[in-house]
Amino acid sequence: MTTHASPARRRLLLLIALFCFGAIGLALISQYAFDMAPCAWCVLQRLIYLGIGILALVAAYAPPLASRLGALLIAVLSACGVAAAWYQYSVASKMLSCDQTFADRFMSASGLDGALPSVFGIFATCMDAAVSVLGIEYAIWSLALFVVVFFMAIAALRMRA
Repeated sequence: MTTHASPARRRLLLLIALFCFGAIGLALISQYAFDMAPCAWCVLQRLIYLGIGILALVAAYAPPLASRLGALLIAVLSACGVAAAWYQYSVASKMLSCDQTFADRFMSASGLDGALPSVFGIFATCMDAAVSVLGIEYAIWSLALFVVVFFMAIAALRMRA
């Protein structure tokens, strides 16, 4: 009986962690180097990426059953990320204010916006935060990454051992 995730599952989970931490890094570079202020939905997605990244690191070195459970939870969080990115793109970015939306209330209730404002501070409305990179809105880039992570998590879940 093995005591760690299979090497293939471990590599996949570590790649998921790399993608998620990379997404947060790119968001922070966008914020501080290119003055792209984040909205509530942006920082909620950062939190989801952080949760997935940490979970992927833990699952990569966990026993097989826990590793598979981690992959399942990553898939669920990725689906939540897809929903958040889609809502940001299709609804919130067209609103004058995203005050009192789920993302705003959740981030405020978590206290992260006050504890770590450099990462989780809400500095723009959703309408103001709707910017394009290479002709594609930032929220769609995020949605695409969440979809990729979702399918990677499903692949990790389905791997034997």
